[in-house]
Amino acid sequence: LAGSRADVNPDEVAGVIWKYFTELGSNAKDTVDQLQQTEISKQLNTLLKSNLQSVSAYAEDLQQRLVPFATELQARLAQDSQRLKEQIQRELQELQAKLAPYADEVHQQIGTNIRQLQAKMSPYAEELRSQVDRSAGELQRALEPYAAELRERLQSNAESIQASLSPYADRLQQQIDGGVESLKERLSPMADELKAQVEQSVAELRRGLSPYAQEVQDGLNRQLESLSLQMERAAEELRARLAASSEELRAQLSPLAQELREAASGDAESLRQRLAPLAQQLDQRVGQTLEAFRQQAAPFGETFGKQLVQRLEEMRGKLDSGAAGVEDHLELLEKEVREKVAAFLSTVPPPQD
Repeated sequence: LAGSRADVNPDEVAGVIWKYFTELGSNAKDTVDQLQQTEISKQLNTLLKSNLQSVSAYAEDLQQRLVPFATELQARLAQDSQRLKEQIQRELQELQAKLAPYADEVHQQIGTNIRQLQAKMSPYAEELRSQVDRSAGELQRALEPYAAELRERLQSNAESIQASLSPYADRLQQQIDGGVESLKERLSPMADELKAQVEQSVAELRRGLSPYAQEVQDGLNRQLESLSLQMERAAEELRARLAASSEELRAQLSPLAQELREAASGDAESLRQRLAPLAQQLDQRVGQTLEAFRQQAAPFGETFGKQLVQRLEEMRGKLDSGAAGVEDHLELLEKEVREKVAAFLSTVPPPQD
């Protein structure tokens, strides 16, 4: 039980509260008031049960503490959101006024930052594409012998094929699982490296712009913090997309093994008739599935780079106009929510034996 508190991820709890807050943003106030307590309680209860199935007493105690905290936090979010929105708009207007005499230098600095970022992202995007191609190719080569083996098995008697088919299907599934896990292990560090480049790029932009914003550093820092959060979110989305594509690849390849198991459970007489098409199509189906994965995942790096450039161009536009976007404050507000949830969970006593 000592480690069970670690099973409750503060980000997941904060995610429930934040998702609920953003979903309710378009609802009428009376609807919010009616649903707030029961709905957020229900969603948090589902989250806690899924993470703490073996320590239900602790889950119940945690929920009793967490729901009032979450409900109170939810009620404050609308006020905090408006306060932060007004503060950012005010700071941005002050920042724009201070930077106006240096508009050419600021444009040049951000333009330089954009070109440097593009130059840094390009090798990573190419490396990601290369890793996708290499990993997909390795998995395809690893699965090729299974098609040849299946065709060879069809030359045996039906009883012999049927007896060995389930172990063969298990080996095929293990090969698929191992290949997908290897793929994920190769691709995941790419997101970490890209995230590190994002942090470096924002730090360089801060150094480049700070001399022009001596009296309004707080406003500049808040804009850069918002930019950094947007970029980091894009990096996390890239990580999630790579993981999702890898799992989708597993889901598309695994039915091959399942079809073999189902064939093994049928009668021996029609076994060859059922297996012959699969034996002929196995290579083709694997190849088509892996090619679809390549086409989907290989451009992720280029897409990520374009997202970052777009964020920098949006920031250049905000510094020119002094006008904050509608969503500019939300990244910072969500960060505050996550910090508050993490701080609250750190004060909850751990479960007792």
